[in-house]
Parts: sequence; structure tokens; C-alpha cells
Amino acid sequence: MAWRLRLAPEKTNFDFFKHQWLTFGGSVVLMLLAFVFWGTMGLNYGIDFKGGTTLRTESAQVIDVGAYREALGGLAVGDVVITEVFDPSFRADQHVAMIRISSAEAEEAVPPELLEQAKAALTAMDPGIKFVSEETVGPKVSGELVKTSIIAVTLTSVGVMLYIWLRFEWQFAVGGVLALLHDVFITIGIFALFQIKFDLTIVAALLTILGYSINDTVVVFDRLRENLVKYKTMPLKDVMNLSVNETLSRTLMTSITTLIAVGSMMVFGGDVIRGFSFAIFIGVLLGTYSSVYVAKNLVLFIGLDRSEKPKGSKPTDHEFANIDA
Repeated sequence: MAWRLRLAPEKTNFDFFKHQWLTFGGSVVLMLLAFVFWGTMGLNYGIDFKGGTTLRTESAQVIDVGAYREALGGLAVGDVVITEVFDPSFRADQHVAMIRISSAEAEEAVPPELLEQAKAALTAMDPGIKFVSEETVGPKVSGELVKTSIIAVTLTSVGVMLYIWLRFEWQFAVGGVLALLHDVFITIGIFALFQIKFDLTIVAALLTILGYSINDTVVVFDRLRENLVKYKTMPLKDVMNLSVNETLSRTLMTSITTLIAVGSMMVFGGDVIRGFSFAIFIGVLLGTYSSVYVAKNLVLFIGLDRSEKPKGSKPTDHEFANIDA
């Protein structure tokens, strides 16, 4: 017989509602604290949202991001983001980098004298370096990025709600989306509390969290829908407990394997993607938690209509329930 790893027994009978005042109530408290941290401390916006100056450089030497960062380390600048640019059309001796620099005073652009110091420091490190282009991102463009990011998260949440509504019932849609917002807001609150740099890569991580979390929640909801048909007289709370227990092994296996991969990125990926991987790591933990303790609790509080539908009638809530999607 083949040996298989199990993170949970094949059959479990945990009561996930037993301490709901602590589990669900704790989530409500964490969300409120996230809003407090966000509102009072604010986010530590990166160059994408604060504005700054971008230098495009070319060199015959191989790009050493560490050396570039060390050269600029002694200057009175704010955030520095260094990215090597790859293109199949580049020559073998053509190495291109994009260097984004923000002012320490969060001004519209880096002052000219400070920018000249940055160029001089890079030239001292690599005498053959060329500064091909120079661009400035002002606060107006940065404000538009903030607005676009909020719109992206909002539209994604609305799209998820519509999908779950079509697949299940409106109560599931409300519970699922509120659970998603729980994950996103607490993640943002953590970034505000620890003043971790918040840029466009973190927005991408938040959208990734939405996709991961709803996938986990839909698995639980799908089993719940099957069990509602199978156990028509069982109390709703018991059916929910049964559904979560039946999907618990799958939930743990998926979450832990994802955390191992993301944790490796966070530890060994370097500074460039550390914020991104940290956001996803926190989001996976919160998404797993919300799938087990938050989404179903919200559906229970809202309630479900479990009455028998007359034969021949069109069930409005389940009109699209059999769509294979």
C-alpha cells in the first residue's frame, strides 16, 4: 500500500462554531484595528504612489544590483528601486537597468543637485555607465495609480460576488466577498502597522490573495451545497460543520504547500520581491482562516431558505447552479 501524507485525519468532527465569539469576533476586532492603523498611521507608499525620478542606464558590465544600491546608499534620497531590463534584441555587451529614486522629503521629483550626485556615484562605480533617459513621476500620476488600484480591487470583489451568486445563492456571495475583504483589509492593516513599503507589487499581491481565498471558500461552499441537498433535516450549523470537516484535509494541504513556496520566496527572493511574497504569505494564512471561520459564519447569520421548492417551478436562487464553470 502506498504511503500518503495526511495533515488531518481522514474523518474529523471539529466544532468550528464552539468558540465563534473568539474566532469570528477576533476577526471583527482585527478588521477594526486594521482600519485604525490605516487611518492613523497611514501606509508607507513606495515610489509608484509617491512619485520620483526614473533613470535608465546602459553599461557594458553585467548589472550588479547590490553594487548599484551600495553606490546610492550614502545619498540623502528616499526609496531606491533597481530593476535589470532584459530584451532579446539587446547586444551581448548591452546591460540595461531602470533606477527609480524618490526624494527623502517626498517632493514631486528628486532635486537636480541630488540627482547629479546619484549619477556621479554610479559613474564612480562604473565609469562606462551611460544615462540613456530620465523621467519624472509627479504626484498627479501617483494619485491616479492609487485610484486605479482601489478600482481594481473593487471590481475584482464585485466580479467574485456575481460569480458566487450565479453558482450558489446571494447569501453565499455576500459571505464570500466579506470574507475576502476581511483578508485584504487585515493585510493592509499589517502593512500600515509595521510601515512596510506599499507599492504596485503589493496591489498585485492583494489581487492574488483575492483569487486564492475565494478558491478555498468556493470548495467549502460547494461541499456545503451538496450536503444541504443530502441532509435536508440536519440543522444548518451542523451541515456547515460537516462540510468544513470534509474539506479540511484538502484545505490544509493546499495552504501549507502554498506557504512553503511563498515562504521560500520571502526568505531567499531578496528585497525586490520580499514585500510581495510577505503580503501573499499573510494573505494565504488569512484566506485559509476566513474560509473555515468567517465565510460560513456570515452565511449562517444571514440564513438560508431550505424550504422545498414546488415541482415545476424555476428556482430563482439556483438558476445557474448546474453551470459547469
